[in-house]
Amino acid sequence: MTDEPPPTDDPIRPELRRAPSVVLVNTGDGKGKSTAAFGVMLRALARGWNVAVCQFVKSGDWKVGEEKLGRELGVTWHALGDGFTWDSNDLEADRARAAEAWAVASGIIAAGEHHVVVLDELTYLCNWSWLDTKDVVDAVTNRPAHVNIVVTGRDAPAGLIDVADTVTEMRHVKHAYDEGVRAMRGIDY
Repeated sequence: MTDEPPPTDDPIRPELRRAPSVVLVNTGDGKGKSTAAFGVMLRALARGWNVAVCQFVKSGDWKVGEEKLGRELGVTWHALGDGFTWDSNDLEADRARAAEAWAVASGIIAAGEHHVVVLDELTYLCNWSWLDTKDVVDAVTNRPAHVNIVVTGRDAPAGLIDVADTVTEMRHVKHAYDEGVRAMRGIDY
């Protein structure tokens, strides 16, 4: 606990400007990257915006709460992955599936029909060289002006960090899993 007084100066600077869209990157080894992205999804929906989610690791077999709610609220949802790599019987097939997933996601971005596009777990595919980070950066940089992008995943590549407007690093301090607690429905998925 600190004895620091609350701020009394208005932090809003007069030179602030409006941007047509932004790129957010949620990275780091802590929990909350996708959760934060889905918070943005809900904010956008509350404003009447069209939202798309592309998940690059989770498959359609996962029954996650955010997908259920997102679909009910009109989110264009694509679970494009094939699950965790350690459960895979064929990593080359997974790599090919990643390329197909990126074709879907980059098409959604370029079409400009959505105000927010969440690219959940995308950093992993770049880090594994399943996708060329330059292609991802180009798609994000050349997106239609009104399309906001949210990227999640550990170890965001430098190129993606460079083009992002906001980068948040979730830091692992403590997690129930460390103490042997399984992921909980409604909390973790």
